[in-house]
Amino acid sequence: VQLQASGGGLVQTGDSLRLSCAASGFTFDYYVIGWFRQAPGKEREGVSCIYSHDGFTTGSESLKGRFAVSIDNAKNTVYLQMNNLKPEDTAVYSCAAVRGVGRTWVEKICRHPAEYDYWGQGTQVTVSS
Repeated sequence: VQLQASGGGLVQTGDSLRLSCAASGFTFDYYVIGWFRQAPGKEREGVSCIYSHDGFTTGSESLKGRFAVSIDNAKNTVYLQMNNLKPEDTAVYSCAAVRGVGRTWVEKICRHPAEYDYWGQGTQVTVSS
C-alpha cells in the first residue's frame, strides 16, 4: 500500500491550491482517506477526510469554508482543494488511509492520526503574505 501526496508549492495569500493523494496497492472500497497538516513546532492537525465507500466527508469545522476534499475512485486519488489560502495554512500536508466501515466510525477517527495505518510522504505548502 502506497500513498503519494503532491501539488504543494509556494503561493500568495488568497491563492488556491489542489493537493492530490494517489493510492496504489489497494482498491478504494471501505477506506477513510484523511488529510493532515503539520506546521513547524506544532502538532499534526487533522484537516479533512473522505470515506471512499460513499463519498461522505467530514473534518475541521474551521476549515470547511475554504477546504474541500473529493475523491476519484476510478483513479484511486483523493484531492484537497484549498481556497483563499492564508499564511497560517503554511505546513507540510500529508494524506493517510485506514480501512473500516460506517459513517459513525469515520466521524470518530477522521482527525486522529494515530487511527490511520498508511501514510504518504508530505507535500509542502507555503503561503506568503
